Amino acid sequence: MSSSEKDVRLSVGDAELTVNPANGCRISSLRIGGTELLRQGERYGCFPMVPWCGRTENGQFRNGGVLHRMPLTAPPHAIHGTGRDTAWKTARETGTEASFYYDLADPWPYPGRVTQTFELADDSLTLAFGIETYGDSFPAQAGWHPWFRRNLGGEDVRIDFDPAWQEERGEDHLPTGRRIPPLAGPWDDAFGMPDGVHVTLTWPEQLELTVKSRTEWVVVYDEQAEAVCVEPQSGPPNGLNTAPQYVTPIEPLEIATTWSWRSL
Repeated sequence: MSSSEKDVRLSVGDAELTVNPANGCRISSLRIGGTELLRQGERYGCFPMVPWCGRTENGQFRNGGVLHRMPLTAPPHAIHGTGRDTAWKTARETGTEASFYYDLADPWPYPGRVTQTFELADDSLTLAFGIETYGDSFPAQAGWHPWFRRNLGGEDVRIDFDPAWQEERGEDHLPTGRRIPPLAGPWDDAFGMPDGVHVTLTWPEQLELTVKSRTEWVVVYDEQAEAVCVEPQSGPPNGLNTAPQYVTPIEPLEIATTWSWRSL
């Protein structure tokens, strides 16, 4: 087994993080004081959404006049990018920090490199993405899809946030383009937070965890009994078509998020 296939474990104080580069460079475990925060399973944990986030309509997007088609991984759409289904390589690890990368390849039509870094402290975890091109400019997105356990053994988690708007969701699960006042959950919805993402998860009498990012987009998904998802991302679902952000030879796409926690 090469080093790129081995799990990478970081620990500081009572915080322990395990990253599985061979399985899409996902966080397979985040333990605070011995308590697992993430839903377990090879499709869960916290996986990267890259080079797009959420659903891309009919698996299609344009770059200028060129139409590209991605595999329909959530028919009739393509969902969550290709990074989660790719084996990443370990670039460095220090015990408290680690970085990984993979080179974009089929079915993604443009050459480039994606990097993901993890920095663990005793009360926080900072994640960061960079996407660079080896040639032509192309639209892209990046974000994270954590599956936080709804229940850690006490009361169910409470989600608190104050978005400026909610993207109206059509029957095809894509944003319609209308911005509406935020609705009560349950959610599988995108929200705008123009001052930066700030969402607090509270497991009463156990733990408070805050997800922050300078990006203005977050998707909240809490329709499953086992877990809730708070997904900071660089653009809205279907954003390759509706709000494209370009990776250029002089400007990579960069996004970061910090999760901070405290015991209650």
